[in-house]
Amino acid sequence: MSVAVASFFWATSGTSAKFLFRGGITAFELVQLRTTIAALVLFLSLYILDRSLLRVGRKDLAYLVLLGAILAAVQFTYLFTISLIPVAAAILIQYLSPVMIALHGRILRKIHLSPAAVAAIAGAIAGCYLMVGGYNLAVFRLNRAGLLSGILSAAVFAWYSVKSEDGMQKYSPWTILAYALLMAAVIWNLLHPPLQAFGAAHDLRSWGLILYIALFGTVLPFGLYNHGIRAIRATYASITAMLEPVCAAIFAYAVLGEVLKPLQIAGGLLVITSVILIQVRGAGRANTGSVV
Repeated sequence: MSVAVASFFWATSGTSAKFLFRGGITAFELVQLRTTIAALVLFLSLYILDRSLLRVGRKDLAYLVLLGAILAAVQFTYLFTISLIPVAAAILIQYLSPVMIALHGRILRKIHLSPAAVAAIAGAIAGCYLMVGGYNLAVFRLNRAGLLSGILSAAVFAWYSVKSEDGMQKYSPWTILAYALLMAAVIWNLLHPPLQAFGAAHDLRSWGLILYIALFGTVLPFGLYNHGIRAIRATYASITAMLEPVCAAIFAYAVLGEVLKPLQIAGGLLVITSVILIQVRGAGRANTGSVV
């Protein structure tokens, strides 16, 4: 459930980012704004609500720095991708990550993938393809930099999922996210002139979207996604996150009155069916060495 809610917020934040790019904000500026605000808000929240969640061992600092660097790459590659190609195409490419996570588990960690798990992954990807109208996207004719950035985004998101799962064997999902966001913010204030994006002229509507992306497109969904990883493992969580295009379509229908085509409806049902399969068959065996 937590990952499904995260998918909804990711779906709406991607469209918000596209609007900001059209208004002149660059991917470099938005990732600096996003990570800095998100890290500050989450650290202050944990400090006020439960300071014990901010305690980590010195020997784990190297791990947290690495995780922060991965999250910094996740944030930038996704934003850079949607600044160059349609959001639908970016989502489609991003959700190659469950395949990468499954292959990592099978090859490096010797986790058995049952036919049900393979079917769920294949079904979710096929459903995602139909939901975003992949048959009309002409993916291989897209901007080459955007296409390569999208593939890299899928890879680093898969890496983030796996590394987060490792850390949550010891720490709370919110502890892991807080330090990952802190490191990501430090990195993007070194790679881009420190706090430069905060000095640019943004109108009130843009600031509203920036805050929405930082809080409801970063802190809340990544926190929920981390909870999902700890509860049902990275493989299951990444497949459940493929509800994002379904959530985006429902949001567009409810708010914008956009009508779904039959193939999109079929794709949405396929994604939902795959998610239900992986939840029903996998949740009860999430702590075993096999995948449904």
